Amino acid sequence: MLCAPSKLDVPDLKTAENVQWSAPVKHEKAMENFMELKGVIEDAGIKVIDYSKELPPVARSLSEQLINRFFVRDLACVFGNIIIPGKAGSSIRRPEYVQAHSLIKQWFPETFVFDENNYGGAMEFGDVLILNKDAVFINIGMRTTIEGVEKVKEKIFKEGFSEIGIIDLPRSSDTLHLDMNCNVANGDLIIAKSFMRYFPVHVFTESGSQFEMTEPFLNRHGFEVYWLEKYNTIPDINFLNLDPETLLISKKAHKQMLKNHPKLQKKKFIEIEVSELEKSGGGIRCMSMPLRRKT
Repeated sequence: MLCAPSKLDVPDLKTAENVQWSAPVKHEKAMENFMELKGVIEDAGIKVIDYSKELPPVARSLSEQLINRFFVRDLACVFGNIIIPGKAGSSIRRPEYVQAHSLIKQWFPETFVFDENNYGGAMEFGDVLILNKDAVFINIGMRTTIEGVEKVKEKIFKEGFSEIGIIDLPRSSDTLHLDMNCNVANGDLIIAKSFMRYFPVHVFTESGSQFEMTEPFLNRHGFEVYWLEKYNTIPDINFLNLDPETLLISKKAHKQMLKNHPKLQKKKFIEIEVSELEKSGGGIRCMSMPLRRKT
């Protein structure tokens, strides 16, 4: 699932700062970026739904003015055979959650398991990495709370996951979600900012919990960590796995730095122009939400 950017320009730096964006954004350029993103995903054989086109007229009129609506990753997440809806950690984003959830309930009535208003706390799925069929990695920070995690963790366990690792990263615009700090780049490799090695992970199972440092936790689940000392947060970390052999990255990403790792040297890298969209504080992964995963 994708969503086109709103029809509004963010005309000047002051306005951008007030809505927590880094620079002014022109709708026309943002749409060009979006169409390139959509086209590349479709060319990979993936069915794309732009949910903004599925909304009824009154809801669509509001949606067209919601400037963050294209960050669909946060809205919900597929765990096994169920879809768990998110809950916005920022009031400016609440309307898009309600609108998107109303559509997902229509599309997947048997597997959409919560009503958005049925749990407290906040849960934005940019803070969630599904590591494998056994483990989920979650950040509680600016946009996701421990109360939000508590409300969904039993459903995650029931889908066959045995561990949920919770990390609490610094609260800043550069660490807004987990996927601005680390990302799965291969079946056995995670790319992460080097500071994360100093943070403990609270590992929950159905029967108890324990603490573990980040690297041993990820190693135990089959991942080597490629620690980045220097990085440009959004383009270098926030990429998308199109398939096991292909990474979709921003043209602003340091591709050679990524390819320096032996496990990524044979990867196919597709570079696209998303710089206008990236001014809003998120990247390619933030802008895309898998609705159906292969097992």
